[in-house]
Amino acid sequence: MKFSHTLIAAAAAPLVTAQRPSNESICDYYSNLLLGGSNATTQLKLLTLLVNTAVIGNYSEGKVMVPGILAKDAMYNGTKVNLVPYFSGALKSTNVGEKHGVSYNFLDGGGAAPLAKSKPADDDTSHQAILLNKLYSYFGVLLACSAIGKDGFPAYNGKTSMYNVHKYMALDSYEVGYFIEQVGLAATSFGVSTGDVELVGYTLQGYFGNKCAPKTSVMSKWKKELQSICIADDCPDSPNATCKVYGKVVEPAAVVTSHSNMASPTSNGGDGDGGKETAAPSATGNNGAATLQLSAVVALLSVGMLAFHLA
Repeated sequence: MKFSHTLIAAAAAPLVTAQRPSNESICDYYSNLLLGGSNATTQLKLLTLLVNTAVIGNYSEGKVMVPGILAKDAMYNGTKVNLVPYFSGALKSTNVGEKHGVSYNFLDGGGAAPLAKSKPADDDTSHQAILLNKLYSYFGVLLACSAIGKDGFPAYNGKTSMYNVHKYMALDSYEVGYFIEQVGLAATSFGVSTGDVELVGYTLQGYFGNKCAPKTSVMSKWKKELQSICIADDCPDSPNATCKVYGKVVEPAAVVTSHSNMASPTSNGGDGDGGKETAAPSATGNNGAATLQLSAVVALLSVGMLAFHLA
């Protein structure tokens, strides 16, 4: 799977045309350029804007349309993508240390509304707050924020093997590719240059988008662990693939509920089948603005595909 040509084309006319010095990280450079300084406060704000926009689409002015992780009728390379069920409680796909995935509903912190206000949640203790705050910190690591772990920008404290976090999702190349594309489009919408958008995309693809990648560490001080998130048969093989150390790919089972896919939190889910084909509401957008309907609320959950684990 190659980095999306659609995203590369969208990045061809960024809002910011300055060249980033090679000795300055993406996080530090754009915090200073876009937010008037590079420190813990501005870096965390940059990551908040990036992640929230990737999740629910544009909620502030931008020249590039970001559909969002769960846009209506989301498509990637001609294939429909539906990421909702993974964290809406519709699939037994969350890894909490059992030998199988379990079903959880993480819509407990206000949904999309606080994200559109550049917040993680309406509170500090919900699963939603944990999810988004972990994402801000994890992307801070990926983009080499110099102030992470200082002055209110918490260091990432979640699991460091992204394969183990996502092993019960059985994600395919279209699902992972669409997620990566939305992160790149979110960056583009704020004016990140073509070269830097490509760098972010290839970084995400290299760590997570190839099947059977050897153990590696995203941050030098972390131990080397399995990182592949794309593990389905259609995922591209990683160079020096080591498939024998990865577990068997098992499609997550669907949860049958009596009313909707918005299942109540549960550690064991419910009986059901149908896997990823479970129906789910979709998000909609309107001229680049995030639509805060129930379906868009669900969108925030799927972004946990990259960094969330249940503490």
